Amino acid sequence: MRLELKPFDFAQAVARAGLKPDGTPLVRPPAADTTPGVSFQSAMSKALGAVSQQQRTAEVLQRELQLDNPSVSLEQTMVAMQKAQIGFQGVLAVRNRLVSAYSEIMNMQV
Repeated sequence: MRLELKPFDFAQAVARAGLKPDGTPLVRPPAADTTPGVSFQSAMSKALGAVSQQQRTAEVLQRELQLDNPSVSLEQTMVAMQKAQIGFQGVLAVRNRLVSAYSEIMNMQV
C-alpha cells in the first residue's frame, strides 16, 4: 500500500471554512428559509389544519351514523372521534406550554 501526501492548500481550506484569506468571515446574506413548512408558524398552521379536518371528519361520520347510513360503522365513527380528541388535546397542550413560556419571559427582570 502506497501512501501519498498531497500538499495542503491553505486558501482552499480557508474558503471551505467560510473565511477570506486574511481570516475575516465572508460576508454572506443571511440564509433565507427556502424550504416550505420549516418555520414554527407554518408547522402550527399545518397541525391546526389537520386537527380541524379530523374534527370535521368525525362530525360528518357522527351525522351519517345518526341518519343510519349503512356505509358508516360505529367503530369507524368512534375511531375518528378519538383521533380528533387526541389531536385537539395535543394542540391544547402546545398552546398551554406557549402561554406558560410567554408568561415566564414577561416576568423576567431585565
